[in-house]
Amino acid sequence: MSVDGEVRQLRTEADEPGWEVDPDDEWGVAVIATVGRQLKLRREAVGMRAGDFGRAVGYGEDLVYKIEGGKRIPRPEYLERADEVLGAGGLLAAMREDVAKVRYPKKVRDLAQMEARAVEIGVYENSNVAGLLQTEGHMRALFGTWLPAYSDEETERMVAARMARRAIFDRSPAPTLTFVQEESTLRRPVGGRMVWRRQLERLLELGELRNVSIQVMPTEVEDHFGTGGLIEELKFPEGTAVGRSEGAFNGRPVSDPKQIRILDLRYSMIRAQALTPRESRAFIEQMLGET
Repeated sequence: MSVDGEVRQLRTEADEPGWEVDPDDEWGVAVIATVGRQLKLRREAVGMRAGDFGRAVGYGEDLVYKIEGGKRIPRPEYLERADEVLGAGGLLAAMREDVAKVRYPKKVRDLAQMEARAVEIGVYENSNVAGLLQTEGHMRALFGTWLPAYSDEETERMVAARMARRAIFDRSPAPTLTFVQEESTLRRPVGGRMVWRRQLERLLELGELRNVSIQVMPTEVEDHFGTGGLIEELKFPEGTAVGRSEGAFNGRPVSDPKQIRILDLRYSMIRAQALTPRESRAFIEQMLGET
């Protein structure tokens, strides 16, 4: 019951869609199990029953047990409130960062971890603006068109994961980032006119960074080496690399040096056939002026 005597509505499992633990994500399962165990130990140490604790943080008793049992991912605000109620001195609230990562789909989290280690990243895109270059509005518009449709919670999860990857632009030392975009991906007004304009502006902003190169492959180029589809390459400090291409090796990620050399060759040829970074900037500016 609240201070003014009114009954407070406690959150239940039905209020928490998209916060389930992925049983196939071993790291995520371990993290949430540890967090749940710490929450339970802290609660029991102060002699508070699950029901009383739940009312204090605004959650139903069943959901408290699910979180403590490692079956549900606690929201950041749950950890913050639990820290206050249990007098944990910031120890529970400090778990927010690892818990937030668990919400990201495993394949996205794995990609972000590789990007965080990479010293060089190259991307050729022929269907959408590269994920690292997308604005938040562009992301939301894209996720809104996928079928089967994402729930609001799932959309927020995907957007948060993709936004987190953009931390790569703030890294020091800065990695070398090169992108080649098909002209068609820049002309498609994803999300409507204003979202489209903001996306073009974002490309111009990122293109000003010394470690970022953005090139446009004009539609008028009759034949080029990117017709097989997307190419992505990540190269690491120790000299290893991983890459994939829709038009090679059945689209599987590869790390064998011979296969990486093939992707290197294709990507190099694509960059040679595209507009230069300076020409590409002028091209995007002209496109922006036309919107």
